[in-house]
Amino acid sequence: FMVREINYIPLWESPKKDHFTFCYRALVTDYYTKEIIGYSMGDTLEAKYPQAALEMALKHYQGKDLSKLIHHSDRGVQYASYAYTGRLKDCKMNISMTESGNPKDNAVAERVNNTIKNELLKGMEFYRVREVKAAVKAAVDFYNHERPHWSLDGLTPSQAALCQGELKK
Repeated sequence: FMVREINYIPLWESPKKDHFTFCYRALVTDYYTKEIIGYSMGDTLEAKYPQAALEMALKHYQGKDLSKLIHHSDRGVQYASYAYTGRLKDCKMNISMTESGNPKDNAVAERVNNTIKNELLKGMEFYRVREVKAAVKAAVDFYNHERPHWSLDGLTPSQAALCQGELKK
């Protein structure tokens, strides 16, 4: 499984914090290892940002047969676009989308987003997308290589990626 989610991050327009806009973070997570294998940030909800995260994830799997891999996401227009689904079909990936807006239908993606937003980026203030990109890059690196997961029997996602077969939970 490869799971997807988009989340928003406030961008303050001044240190007074009287007005803000958003930038949007797209993540791709490997369901088996919980490893974040693709990410992208942008100042709009355009499909090109989730597409960039997908391309990063595809590089992670480069040279592997993806025909048995399931891509699971919500029903956001970015993931349902012709360009996005076309790329998944080009890779012979199976497409799965949630039936409703229930976050439990994409729990792993929601959990990873929550960890990044409310643990690793908590309390940070951003004024530019480039600041968010740098912080997310550092958070993803920490999440993948240093943060152990109880759901992976105390392994980090990068350690779990070296395993084969069923992981102890």
